[in-house]
Amino acid sequence: MTTPSGEAAITVEGLHKHFGKVHALCGIDLEVRRGEFFGLLGPNGAGKSTLINVLAGLTRANAGRALICGHDVVGAYRQARRALGVVPQEIVFDPFFTVREVLAIQAGYFGLKGDDNKRWREELLTTLALADKGDANMRSLSGGMKRRVLIAQALVHRPPVVILDEPTAGVDVELRASLWTFVRRLHAEGHTIVLTTHYLEEAEALCDRIAIMKDGQITALDTKEALLGRALRKTLCVTTLDPVATLPPALLAKVRRRSENHLEFSLQKGTDSIPEVLEALRASGHVVVDLTTEQADLEDVFLELTQRRQ
Repeated sequence: MTTPSGEAAITVEGLHKHFGKVHALCGIDLEVRRGEFFGLLGPNGAGKSTLINVLAGLTRANAGRALICGHDVVGAYRQARRALGVVPQEIVFDPFFTVREVLAIQAGYFGLKGDDNKRWREELLTTLALADKGDANMRSLSGGMKRRVLIAQALVHRPPVVILDEPTAGVDVELRASLWTFVRRLHAEGHTIVLTTHYLEEAEALCDRIAIMKDGQITALDTKEALLGRALRKTLCVTTLDPVATLPPALLAKVRRRSENHLEFSLQKGTDSIPEVLEALRASGHVVVDLTTEQADLEDVFLELTQRRQ
């Protein structure tokens, strides 16, 4: 299935969702472009899962609308479901079936029959390193293997839009690397990928654009490069000849980490000067033998945006 020409992969307009007194989504507006690798980040309770549940048809919004490839998730729910595959954060499985049976049942939900889909299911098993587990009962699989099956289930009907909700949570390094190799392949083949993750280095490495949510609202939405450019701080790492016992109060306020003769200063962009910090160290009797600077990464930007009072 392909996305109709000129339409966004995901469109969200004025989306509100209440759970009793909790306002989980507060008028969300969002567009994810076709073929984009999009990051959806935010602290726990920000509203990410609620938004995904609305898109997947698991939760009905109180106001606003959401579309998948131009199909309203309520008014044209069949088309919207066919256009979307969701890999959930939680590992859920049916303990009574084998891996192949689980995929066949998933295909049946979409009315998919015949040799073409069967070949696709076998290709998924091979690509996700599950071929030797195809006839194994789901109960016998490790957590990492179960997560691979969830990915295969989400892709059985070849959706153009794939949402990955914390896909590498709790998996080992080897599995994480293989999953990202497979996801990059999906993206290269034209799938739109939406990723939520608490591993911000993954979002920084993979995503074209990133939205950051907090308290049911989108507090930032931009390209990765533009978000990194919004960082308010940078880090100065200094090594001194001798251990640093005392520092002037003005310098001490800028220290983020310290050991015997190693200091990390968090400097405000545009106001704090590296030469002034070095001169203050020299004036206090410390000899600097090495220094490096580190630009802000996505984690720094994320913390600034989500911890800032509104």
